[in-house]
Amino acid sequence: MAFLWILSCLAFAGAAYGCGSPAIKPIVSGYARIVNGEEAVPHSWPWQVSLQRSNGFHFCGGSVISETWVVTAAHCSVRTSDRVVVGEHDRASSSEAVQVMGVGKVFKNPGFNMFTTSSDIALIKLASPIQMNARVSPVCLAETADNFPGGTQCVTSGWGLTRYNAPDTPALLQQATLPLLSNDQCKQYWGNRITNTMICAGASGVSSCMGDSGGPLVCEKAGAWTLVGIVSWGSGNCSTSVPGVYARVSALRAWVDQTIAAN
Repeated sequence: MAFLWILSCLAFAGAAYGCGSPAIKPIVSGYARIVNGEEAVPHSWPWQVSLQRSNGFHFCGGSVISETWVVTAAHCSVRTSDRVVVGEHDRASSSEAVQVMGVGKVFKNPGFNMFTTSSDIALIKLASPIQMNARVSPVCLAETADNFPGGTQCVTSGWGLTRYNAPDTPALLQQATLPLLSNDQCKQYWGNRITNTMICAGASGVSSCMGDSGGPLVCEKAGAWTLVGIVSWGSGNCSTSVPGVYARVSALRAWVDQTIAAN
């Protein structure tokens, strides 16, 4: 009963703040690049978070899914000493009304394997609730039964490197439009490294890069932006001619629901 109650509360939280429905609308052009970047409309991806060490160093991205929960990649190895910054666009600005949240607890998927990068998902339970507003609201989560076919145009965002040998990550949030690949198509690039907990996108002149890890890959479903993938791994030099690999949220959704319900 508690499980259903928590899920209904999550559903209510999403409804109250319009999960997947940014108050500030994104403008998505055809094939932008995170490598060679296109700046996002400020606060148009209101679930995007910056995961930072206590000294302010940005090391990974993540996505708000409720007032108290953020989803990221397990390989980001978030610690309770880290901080979760929401409502940010320009990391060089001190005038943005960001919320800096403490990490209460971190849950890594028990199936995560650092060598195969399978089941690359983690949940962060925040030490205190986020105040939802026009600049901060949750993303919808892909359902277990959802199928997003190869060729579907989706968007990834983050503060990752704009070229693999760049000296620093960009200050402004970047976005890129890129197509999903079927896992069979993806195996043509990556072979048997691709498992059913992964989904691939890109190989189209766009790529995620270091620092984007843990961040969102969102696709539109019934008019709402839905978290389909979590930036996981790819080529060592962020090549735009091979697909990036993302944790497949639909395959991991049951674990998300169970973990939130139990905590």
